[in-house]
Amino acid sequence: MFHPRRTLRTLLLPLAAGLALTALPAPSAHAASTLTNGGFEADGAGAATPGGWSEYGDTGASFTESGGHGGSYRLSHWASAAYKVETYQYLSGLTNGSYKLTAWVRSGGGQKSAYIALKNCGGAEQRTDLPVSAGGWIRIVVPVNVTNNQCTISVNSDANAGNWINVDDLTFTSGTSGTSIKGADISSLPKSEAKGGLYRNSSGTSGDALAILKSSGMNYARLKVWVNPADGYNNKAHVLALAKRVKAQGMKLLVDFHYSDFWADPGRQDKPAAWAGHSYGQLRTDVYNHTYDVLNALKAQGTTADMVQVGNEINGGMLWNEGSTSNWSQLAGLLNSGYDAVKAVNSNTTVALHLAKGGDLTGTRWWFDSARSNGVKFDAIGLSYYGYWHGTLADFQTTLDDAASRYGKPVFVAETAYPFRLDSEDSHENIIDTSAELVSGYPASVAGQTRWMNDVASIVEAVPNGRGLGIFYWEATWTAVNGNGWDPTDPSSGNAWENQALFGYDDRALSSMSWFRHR
Repeated sequence: MFHPRRTLRTLLLPLAAGLALTALPAPSAHAASTLTNGGFEADGAGAATPGGWSEYGDTGASFTESGGHGGSYRLSHWASAAYKVETYQYLSGLTNGSYKLTAWVRSGGGQKSAYIALKNCGGAEQRTDLPVSAGGWIRIVVPVNVTNNQCTISVNSDANAGNWINVDDLTFTSGTSGTSIKGADISSLPKSEAKGGLYRNSSGTSGDALAILKSSGMNYARLKVWVNPADGYNNKAHVLALAKRVKAQGMKLLVDFHYSDFWADPGRQDKPAAWAGHSYGQLRTDVYNHTYDVLNALKAQGTTADMVQVGNEINGGMLWNEGSTSNWSQLAGLLNSGYDAVKAVNSNTTVALHLAKGGDLTGTRWWFDSARSNGVKFDAIGLSYYGYWHGTLADFQTTLDDAASRYGKPVFVAETAYPFRLDSEDSHENIIDTSAELVSGYPASVAGQTRWMNDVASIVEAVPNGRGLGIFYWEATWTAVNGNGWDPTDPSSGNAWENQALFGYDDRALSSMSWFRHR
């Protein structure tokens, strides 16, 4: 139902199927310093060339039609045969400085490329690809530094037959954008190495996984902490050792406290065995002491945590049952104990609260409204967002934007990932292993994994008021290594995640690591 109407078929015959889009005709005479007709409302439906805009390439594939994001009309690219087309607008007389183009977009996917660009602005061309979203509109941004008093706004498609995009409500204003966190959770790395895991660069030379990730652009590592895990990994001692390596690479450090001996998530928040039977008052002390102990030891060795998560995916609370969301005042007390411990070690460390279900607007609002009304202290909001579980990209953007504005806090993706293949390298079934589980438009390939990460990053970058901090990729180094399975109590357990690592089954760095260099 979201495909463009087919009534414009006569306009859509490709005029020059092989035209390259490398050159532009002379700028149109009506060039101005402000964007004209950014909402495509000037001409109504059926305009072959929207007012204020120019076209190049297979111009019949670019037109306006009904069904806008804000107003009544939108720009669409579509044709019944393969096409290349550019819809552009040249701005001149600009005051030099930083600018940001904002656009609302949809795309059915399948193109060789579909992007919005700012070019001829005096420096390198800046592009943002259109995420695949056949239903909900998604806002994307493109920043640029204008140094020659001019700039060209460009909407580009290099498409196969039947591919389509919708674009609407473009604005070009002063400002900038980008993300500061290009991170990954690498908690599995020490055990992998101890069990014989190898990591190679893209050329096949073995090396330190952290150095390989750093060279690809990773700048922040996330490490989970369990209290007394059965296998002895992800405990204080191992976190201290890995933190030294992280900081030696010049990366920042996020410490993710689970307050458990085992995985903590929305379905399971088990107390550590050492805290079993403790009263609520004692649990508050336990949280404080454990948090302080780990963080103070990190500080003492010169690897102070830059960010801390008090709890992991705590949609239902933590330290059940005392810290369940069925008793918000007690949960608030536990969370504030963690917050106070973090700040007692280093007042500059950011304290984040982390929920799963990043596309769940209602649930996220309910949780943080409850936290706020119970006096919970926090500095940032982290959401897990896995597209195969947590709703559409549009759902995710709505939830992320709302959290940033409603609570006035910076937001980030604490966890996301995507498969680069579906088959398993070990005998353990992968969590995502059928094409039916994938997000439409994102195949289980290195290209699909790359595109997913870049498109999620574009949504974080577009959070208003600069509140989108960035992303942590979940378990980039968890490759299939015998003995490094999911269950710390069972050495024979397998890995259900190796098809979502950032190293391939040949242990080489995947080219999808390029997402770390997203703006």
